[in-house]
Amino acid sequence: MTNHKSDLLRVLDQRGYIHQMTDAEGLDALAAKQVVPGYIGFDATAPSLHVGSLVQIMMLRRLQQTGHKPIVLMGGGTTRIGDPTGRDESRKMLTDATIAANIASIFSIFQQYLTFGDGPTDAVMVNNQDWLGQLGYIELLQEVGTHFTINRMMTFDSVKLRLEREQPMTFLEFNYMILQGYDFRHLSKDMGVRLQMGGSDQWGNIVNGMELGRRMDGADLYGLTTPLLTTAAGAKMGKTAAGAVWLNPEQLSHFDYWQFWRNCDDRDVGRFLKLFTDLPLDEIARLEALGGAEINEAKKMLANEATALCRGEDAARAASDTAAQTFEKGQIGGDLPQAVAPAEGISVVDALRELGFAASNKEARRKLDEGAVKIDGVVIRDPQHRILPGTDPVPLSLGAKKHGLVIR
Repeated sequence: MTNHKSDLLRVLDQRGYIHQMTDAEGLDALAAKQVVPGYIGFDATAPSLHVGSLVQIMMLRRLQQTGHKPIVLMGGGTTRIGDPTGRDESRKMLTDATIAANIASIFSIFQQYLTFGDGPTDAVMVNNQDWLGQLGYIELLQEVGTHFTINRMMTFDSVKLRLEREQPMTFLEFNYMILQGYDFRHLSKDMGVRLQMGGSDQWGNIVNGMELGRRMDGADLYGLTTPLLTTAAGAKMGKTAAGAVWLNPEQLSHFDYWQFWRNCDDRDVGRFLKLFTDLPLDEIARLEALGGAEINEAKKMLANEATALCRGEDAARAASDTAAQTFEKGQIGGDLPQAVAPAEGISVVDALRELGFAASNKEARRKLDEGAVKIDGVVIRDPQHRILPGTDPVPLSLGAKKHGLVIR
């Protein structure tokens, strides 16, 4: 670790957020003497972000905690095009109404992590449709397009990957990097933004925006990226066998969110505590040093703290109590995910899907065949088995860690 002058870079460094910086010394000096407005861009392709976006959200939180101003940029305009980064195929087009509804839903997530307002370090959310929508396309190409060369754009991984795999890339998507670069330039001129942050896959786009601001306005801008985050087992962060780990409760129950953190690999506990909680570093050092069965206490602390940040303290407490009742006391916890059965009952396959324990009928049948499914403690293998609703909830379990209730 480096000796930083600013609280911002010291905190980001100590907690493991930094992968690359364009000018560490310059950014450090700037952050030590003034409030730095910094931004990160987010897609509006779904009504919720998932855990894969949480490092970026926490970076904005750290920005605010160390006395700087976080800008949440929602890609209402660029969502209409689609970022080709990391994608093998084109994204589906969304309607204006869907994009607006997604942005409104995503805002509720950021309200959990950031303080919004009009103060010098208060967070603000902006939508790039507000300025991209006003641009005449010909005028944009005349003014901005001359600062981008096809030669360089063809070297970007997002472009090379598609071409190497002979996957089509539309001219619309090819323009994405120009528009993202323009975002940085616009925010710099309009809001005094000096810093763009993002995942390591955004490095080229960030540098493009910095260069555009320098060439067009002589602006001194900075870029910072985070490491590509994978679990110790090599899995992509935020993806599980049952699907994405959504941040909004409408997409994933409090209990399932808590369980995601509780079930993390022992090797990930210390790193995740630094990235995803506000616990002091000395307390984290104590927790990650625990060995044997005691490491489970550190995992519970991670689950409690991460869930409290995202869903609130009441949700974290309820999920923790449900886990204790279900796993430690053998009772049925009230905060378990639920599947509703009609009067004629529900097949075990449909119940597994509705609870989010299986992504498809095929996966549900495979779990049944493996003997991993229990109804009220009894192993069920028959995919035709129906669960008939009664006055009491019917417990359904998948393996040792996934538990739900079938209710009437």
